[in-house]
Amino acid sequence: MLNLKFYLGELSSRADCTLRLQPLSDTVKMGSKQMDVYDSLWQKNEDIAYQTLAVPFLQHMQLGDLQADYYVGFMIQDINYLVKVTDMLKEMSEKVKAPKDISNFMKNRYESYQKYAEATLKQFNLNGVSNIKATPAMEKYLADYKEVMEKEEPIYFAVALLPCARLWLWLANQLKETCCNAYYTWKKDNMYGHPEDHYKALLDKYLTKPEQIEKANNIFRRQMKNEHDFFESSLQE
Repeated sequence: MLNLKFYLGELSSRADCTLRLQPLSDTVKMGSKQMDVYDSLWQKNEDIAYQTLAVPFLQHMQLGDLQADYYVGFMIQDINYLVKVTDMLKEMSEKVKAPKDISNFMKNRYESYQKYAEATLKQFNLNGVSNIKATPAMEKYLADYKEVMEKEEPIYFAVALLPCARLWLWLANQLKETCCNAYYTWKKDNMYGHPEDHYKALLDKYLTKPEQIEKANNIFRRQMKNEHDFFESSLQE
């Protein structure tokens, strides 16, 4: 089985489920040290991570009895996600010229996604994803990406990318699977990674005002919810 969201930045080696916009203007603190924006976004929205872990698709993966056709459907949607987000990153890498560090972030993310998208399409003997019909959950997810890309400052597109990177790593480490499980490859391939290397300093530098952090939290939470809905829609019981 292919891990379709292997850590794209490391090619050398994704209760109540309603969207709740929680204020972050009161800065989270750890002792006397201010918590990074990167970590506070996760802490404020970790409830959705636990909700995602509980969906039937992942629970049956953990048990090892997930029907293969559901996993195939999941993979097809994820290939579509990968290619479409790569296309958006290409656009961002071309149009964002300044600040230099955000421009470099977009270029680096695009190069990583592009290499992985090309390798994935080649492995499956696909020319593209034009014939893949997105599920409603995936269609909304991609539309929310596009809205951020078109209407918000570039730093918020970085925020929109982060839930996938953080959530998949967390899920892989939470799943109780052994190497005898048919889906252990998904767990193993997603267990390791350091998304903080790409995101933490950038978010702390550009998200300093309460209103900026609030907006970032709203976007982060919406994308976490989109990840949840993608996993949930992959198996309806």
